[in-house]
Amino acid sequence: MENTSTVVQEGKKGKTIVVNPITRIEGHGKITVDLAEDGTVDNVRFHVTQYRGFEAFSKGRDFREMPVITPRICGICPVSHHLASAKACDDILGVVIPPSASKLREVMHMGQVIQSHALSFFHLSSPDLLFGFDADPAVRNVAGLAQKFPDLAVAGIGMRKFGQEIIKTLGGKKVHPWHSIPGGVNRSLRQEERDAMLAGLPAHKENLRKALDLVKTYLAENADLAARFATVETSYMGLVKDGNLELYDGRIRLRSPRGRITDEFEGRDYCAHIGEHVEPWSYLKFPFYRPLGFPTGSYRVGPLGRVNACDDISTPEASAELGVFRKTTPSGIVHYTLYYHYARLIEIMYAMERLEELLHDGDVLGSDLRITGKVAKREGVGVVEAPRGTLIHHYEVDENGVLQKVNLIVATGHNNFAMNRGVDQVAREYIKGADVREGALNRMEHVIRCYDPCLSCSTHAVGKMPLQLEIRNSRGKLVKTVTKD
Repeated sequence: MENTSTVVQEGKKGKTIVVNPITRIEGHGKITVDLAEDGTVDNVRFHVTQYRGFEAFSKGRDFREMPVITPRICGICPVSHHLASAKACDDILGVVIPPSASKLREVMHMGQVIQSHALSFFHLSSPDLLFGFDADPAVRNVAGLAQKFPDLAVAGIGMRKFGQEIIKTLGGKKVHPWHSIPGGVNRSLRQEERDAMLAGLPAHKENLRKALDLVKTYLAENADLAARFATVETSYMGLVKDGNLELYDGRIRLRSPRGRITDEFEGRDYCAHIGEHVEPWSYLKFPFYRPLGFPTGSYRVGPLGRVNACDDISTPEASAELGVFRKTTPSGIVHYTLYYHYARLIEIMYAMERLEELLHDGDVLGSDLRITGKVAKREGVGVVEAPRGTLIHHYEVDENGVLQKVNLIVATGHNNFAMNRGVDQVAREYIKGADVREGALNRMEHVIRCYDPCLSCSTHAVGKMPLQLEIRNSRGKLVKTVTKD
């Protein structure tokens, strides 16, 4: 339950509203809104207030340890870091892993996408859509969802559990699994385990179709809101294979706001194409496309980024749904931020269909699981599509395999610029002076929820999360604090 209390503060240049932290997301972040003398919004910023130290404290370790260390970066998407790390290690060894190992990694990855996207939509975001942004926070949460929409709540819980059980089957546990190792994987999949996964798919697909109908109905009935809510025209980035949506192993593609393919390159070449801008008010960097510079070269990733970047989806039902999605606009490129929810459900459908394909592939029950080797290259890059977007692990080692440098571009960072722009737009529409309604705060928070960010890359906060909004006057005096516990 989200409870709101209010305190008045003054400042030197005007009132400043501080929302700290943002609720129903992973990690801790805040929003500051500076107001002019007349009460209109002057400046808005989305701050990430936590610091990850993994790049620093991993130095000096043997690179082979990284697939075990890096899943600890995040408690909700550990598989993404696990796989990106293992792929970077494969690169250092200079090996192509056996087909069975590659497909087993992808099986786990599909389980990860299903469980993470289900959590984001059903638990964290759907209460806003079903109850309304201005609804009482006492009911606008997952508990309220379970009371008023029990079938939907049960479907979401079941879908997430299904994905987590896939992860546990291969990795030994649902969180921070250990399955991928440099050169392959450490266990095979038994036939009875495969059959259990296949048996669960039909019911979850049917529940997903109902969720898709719900989202499409909401977006149709709220078309004006969807068209303006935090909408920003950007480029889009995601992995593709033969032009199709790809989540595990493809080339990085950028597509322009008008739909032109701007660039496409191998993950190992990311440094030549992607730069990272830094601002003093946030620990989260601002990646950008180097040829265009910052901020012109900013882009978006994640579900909306991927479905805009690809030409099509290789599985039939997800492909058909993508066709419906693209009819939203004449160009087929959808810039509407609320459509992240729709794109997220399309990706769950793809993950389920792709999982079914993999489980029917004979290689998935194979026993040729690993290729051993020594350090063949001093650098290794691993790229996967985490649920939140393109995730890059880049390691540099010495001749003995000891890490000399680690660089991680975490998926959420790519969306940093767009999240700031979106919050700014919503604040300017809904905030008029220091008397800020809870619904306005929730709308700003929902902008961030659309992106399902992983701010701390450590744990995923479900439910209550403190949030503070500070308002200062033109003299810098704190006039009001809005705190949500």
